[in-house]
Amino acid sequence: MSLNVSPALLAAAERGPVADEEFVACVRDSLPYAWEVVSKVMTDLRSGGGDFADHEIPPPTELERGQLLRALASDSIRGGLERHFGAKLAFQNCHRVAAFSFGAVGGDRYRAFVSPRGQLLNQSPELRNC
Repeated sequence: MSLNVSPALLAAAERGPVADEEFVACVRDSLPYAWEVVSKVMTDLRSGGGDFADHEIPPPTELERGQLLRALASDSIRGGLERHFGAKLAFQNCHRVAAFSFGAVGGDRYRAFVSPRGQLLNQSPELRNC
């Protein structure tokens, strides 16, 4: 299971749409490693003054790797994180997370990162098991 949904949040979802703040809080509490990585890359994006930042450190265990995969493979979770932090996320190799300012989406660096070539160039024998 990806998220630990409280009975109150589940009841709210059964009644209708849920506020992003409630959803993102559930993500933060359920997937703390993924939250930490995304928070760091988003902070780096803002503090770096550019339109790109990335995180390339492999997760310490398979538990953390699973959290990152669940967070970034889910359209709703990824979208909630992007709306919360105000930037676009991109993902490679089970651990490389990048943040792009929304204005950079479609630009050369973004297209290079999300391209098949970018994926292939970011491969190595130690990453092939992820």
